[in-house]
Amino acid sequence: MNQFLEAAGIALSAIWTNKLRSFLTVLGNIVAVTSIIAVVSLIQGMNVYVTEAIVTDVGADNFTIQRMPVVRTSEDEERVRNNPRLTFDEAQAVRRFSDRIAAVAAQTQASTRVTYRNQSLDRLQVQGVSRDYLFFSTFDAEQGRLISQTEIDRNRPVVLLGYQTADRLFGPEDPLDKSIKVAGRHFRVVGVSKKKGSVFGQSQDEFAVIPLGAFQKIFGSRPNMQFLVKPRTPEVVKAAMDDATVAMRVQRRLGPRDPDNFGMYTSDTLLNLYHTATTGIFAVLVGVVALSLVVGGIVIMNIMLMVVTERTREIGLRKALGARRRDIIWQILTESVTLSVFGGIVGIILGFGLAVLISRLSPLPAAVQWWAVTLGLGITATVGLFFGLYPAMRAARLDPIEALRRE
Repeated sequence: MNQFLEAAGIALSAIWTNKLRSFLTVLGNIVAVTSIIAVVSLIQGMNVYVTEAIVTDVGADNFTIQRMPVVRTSEDEERVRNNPRLTFDEAQAVRRFSDRIAAVAAQTQASTRVTYRNQSLDRLQVQGVSRDYLFFSTFDAEQGRLISQTEIDRNRPVVLLGYQTADRLFGPEDPLDKSIKVAGRHFRVVGVSKKKGSVFGQSQDEFAVIPLGAFQKIFGSRPNMQFLVKPRTPEVVKAAMDDATVAMRVQRRLGPRDPDNFGMYTSDTLLNLYHTATTGIFAVLVGVVALSLVVGGIVIMNIMLMVVTERTREIGLRKALGARRRDIIWQILTESVTLSVFGGIVGIILGFGLAVLISRLSPLPAAVQWWAVTLGLGITATVGLFFGLYPAMRAARLDPIEALRRE
């Protein structure tokens, strides 16, 4: 242990004495570890962020039926472009078909003007929902209440506002039971949804929800719908999706050889797509890190060879006083590893700093991963050990008599 501390002290002293040379020596390691820490922190932060957003939007055990499939090839593009729009009758057919399905909520949306007195919001997202939307946690009233099933069945002119929409229209005024205009038609405010925040800088609190029938009176009877489907239990999700597929195919009179002309996905589908995309980022990161580490390792090896040359006389004296070959190897390897890990520590600090800076200046979140710190230090220690081995072996092979003759 004392021998290790002595060698590490010599290495740190050399680093301090030759600051610029030491910095240039470990620059490759600094770039590599900075890349690891910054990218891993950002991607892990985004993983948590996106997972929460998708699960909140779709639901952990729910699935969605829509006109287009989420995953499609260029060969499918022409075919799926002609997929018919979903209808409310199809939503009812899916609900009736299977006992494994607890609820099916038809949902559609359009952008229009919403006004209250002299306040006006252009191109606000207005959503039309069917009665089963109450079974999903997408909306939750903070003030007032949700739109009731009776109001939806009777197409009452009532509206649930998003948190930010209510704030922009009413300010400090109580919005409940006030009348607003949606596309020129009067609607009574029955509730304000809880604040959801934003996703990648896009507010999730700018919307208005009205009964599906009222929506169709304003925007037409054939809107582009999607269905939110809730299985009775998490264990029957796959079976419920199979039942929904059969119900849709029967309703659309598709033959056994006809492909599905609709799309279906769960939150896991979206998460898998996201993770597939981020895998490419990791692949690029591996290439950058590997190149930086090879360059950094070669530089460290050359510097350690130069150190061995500069300290030839000192090494000869150590051997003359009884130092064994393994003692010399241990000393040079310790100095090489210390130098390499020093670059890793600088890279860790810069990586965390860069990740925090990006998260402060953009909507991208950052999550500190301590395993990334361990990985960075482990990699740099391995680089120092591997590329320091040749200079250490060369120093150990020096003849003490010849070494002492060096000036």
